[in-house]
Amino acid sequence: MGPETPPPQSREVPPESRRRPGWKRPSTLFLALLAGLGITLAVALLRRPSKSAGQAGALQARVVPVGVSAAERRDVPIWVEGLGNVTSLATVTIRARVSGQIVSIAFQEGSRVKQGDVLVQVDPRPFRIALQQAEATAARDLATLRNAERDLARYKELVGQKLIAQQQFDQQLATVDSARATLALDQAAVNSARLNLQFSSVTSPINGIAGVRQVDVGNLVSPNDTSGIVVLTQMDPIAVLFTLPQDDLPRVAEAFGKGPLEVEAWDRSGLARLGAGKLTVIDNQVNPATATIRLKAEFPNPDFRLWPSMFVKARMLLETRAGVVVVPTPAIQRGPSGTFVYVVNPDSTVAVRNVQVDTIQGPLAIALGIAPGDRVVVDGQNQLRAGARVDPRAVPLPAAPGAQQGDGGAQAVPVRPQAAGEQQPGAGAPPQTGARPQPRQQPQGRSGQQGGPREASAQ
Repeated sequence: MGPETPPPQSREVPPESRRRPGWKRPSTLFLALLAGLGITLAVALLRRPSKSAGQAGALQARVVPVGVSAAERRDVPIWVEGLGNVTSLATVTIRARVSGQIVSIAFQEGSRVKQGDVLVQVDPRPFRIALQQAEATAARDLATLRNAERDLARYKELVGQKLIAQQQFDQQLATVDSARATLALDQAAVNSARLNLQFSSVTSPINGIAGVRQVDVGNLVSPNDTSGIVVLTQMDPIAVLFTLPQDDLPRVAEAFGKGPLEVEAWDRSGLARLGAGKLTVIDNQVNPATATIRLKAEFPNPDFRLWPSMFVKARMLLETRAGVVVVPTPAIQRGPSGTFVYVVNPDSTVAVRNVQVDTIQGPLAIALGIAPGDRVVVDGQNQLRAGARVDPRAVPLPAAPGAQQGDGGAQAVPVRPQAAGEQQPGAGAPPQTGARPQPRQQPQGRSGQQGGPREASAQ
C-alpha cells in the first residue's frame, strides 16, 4: 500500500475576513477623545446661566436708543370725516316759453351767466304785432265805454225828471257794465301779448355756468322741446353730500343742535383744501345697506374750485377739547393689562405707566394718567422692558389736526376696551409732524390711526 493521503484541511475563514470591507474597529484613543468631549460639554451646560436671566441682564446693561416726546396740554379740535360728492344747488334746463325761430344766441358755452342775462333771442316780430293788435282793441273798447258812461249820466237826469222810463236807464247801466268788462278782457289780452313779447327774449333764471348748447341760430324752438336750449348749473354757492357712520350720528346731532358746524372739503389725495362751509341738513333716515347717515353742507364757491359730481373728502369739526393732555399716538402701547406708555425717568430709565385713552385724533392721543411734561417713548418700544436704560432722542410733538396743518384726514375715534392679546393696527409708526391725510377706502369714511397702539409686554 502506498503512503496514506492526509485528510483535507478545512478552510475556515477567519472572523476578521468576514467583516464588511472598509470597516475598522475604532481605536481606544478615539473613544477616549469622545468621552472627554462629552464631559466638557456637560460641565459647560451646567455652568451656563439661564436664558431669561441672561436676556434680562443684557437688557439692563444695554442702553437702548429711543425717540421721546413730552406730553403737553393743548386745545384739540375733534373732527369726523366722510366721503362725498359735490352737487349743485340748482340745475336748470333752459327752454323757450314761446314758439318761434332763434335769431341770436347771446352766450358762450361754458361761460358764466348772471341772473337776468339774455341767452337766446326768439324772433319777436309776431309777438310785437300781437301786442299792437291787443292794444288797439283795448283802445277801441275804451272809447265805447266812455260813450256809454256819458249816456248813462244823461239818462240819470232824465229818469229823475220822469222823462224816460226806469227800464231804459237800467239798460244803459247794463251797457256800461258790459263795456267795462270788455275793456278788462282787452287789457288781459294786452298783458298776455306783452308777456309773450318778453318771453321771446330767453333769460337766465340763476347765476351759473352754461353747458353745451343744443340749438343754433335759425332753429325753430317751442316750449315742448325735450332737450331744451342749454343747461345752466349753479356754482356759487354749491353743496357737498357726504356720509358718516351711524355711530357718529348721536354726537353729530348733539353738536348740530348747538349751532352751525364747520365743514371742510378736501381733494381726493387729501393734499389741498378746496373750500369751507356749514352743515345745513342731516338726512332723516339711516341707509340700512351701508349703516351710514347722509349729510349736506353748503359752500361758498367764488373761485369754482368745487365742481358738480367731484369726489371729495369732507371733514366736520364737532368740538374743540380745551386744555387736554396729549401724547403722540405711537406712544400708546397695549399689553395684557391694557393700554400703557413707557415713561422716561430722570435717570434715563423707563417705567411702565398704565393710561386710559379717551380719543385718538390723527397723530395725537388724548390720554388720562399722564401729566404735562412727562416724557413718553414714541419709537423703539419693542426693545424696552421696565427699568431698561435708554438714550433718549427728542421728537417734536405733532401738531393737532386742523385746517392749517394739512393733515386733515384724522377722525376722532373713541378707544374701546380690548381683550388681552388683541392687536391694533399701525403699531410702532413714528409720529409725522404735519402728515397729509390719505384717501379713504371705506364708504363710511373712517380714518386710520397713525402709529396706533401695538401689542407689547409690560414686565
